[in-house]
Amino acid sequence: MNKWIVSFFFTLITLAGCSNDGMVGDKPPKAMIEIGTETYETALGSYCWNGKGKSICVDTAGPIELLKGKQPINVTAGEEVKFVMNYKPQPTQVHVTQIHENEETEVIVKNSRFPAPAEKGIYYYAYSVWWMDEKEAHLSHGDAFYAFVLQVN
Repeated sequence: MNKWIVSFFFTLITLAGCSNDGMVGDKPPKAMIEIGTETYETALGSYCWNGKGKSICVDTAGPIELLKGKQPINVTAGEEVKFVMNYKPQPTQVHVTQIHENEETEVIVKNSRFPAPAEKGIYYYAYSVWWMDEKEAHLSHGDAFYAFVLQVN
């Protein structure tokens, strides 16, 4: 089964136990990526958010469709890509999927960082995050997916 679909179904399952504990704003915070000394915005995709006393879910297209017409971010092979989110609390779960030539691969992220691919080409990414409850399993306070595209030169 497509990993994007699995992620979407996980989101639907966690909706059964959403609450409004400590989340701020009416939608998820901005997520950025940092490459070298430059910072780049990501595109907010589908999300469910519990803030300002209300819950809202928004469904969008996947990363490739969401980024149609956007310029890829140029990066050199192996260069470090860092996720930055100026928000408290930070997400408790993170999952990154890379899409290249219609093939999806899970990306291992350590300390909010991963290396750019070694091969030249255009790579799409889905950065999925969850704010899960610390005490109650399967209770989500919010989730979001962000998309960005890299071009390895």
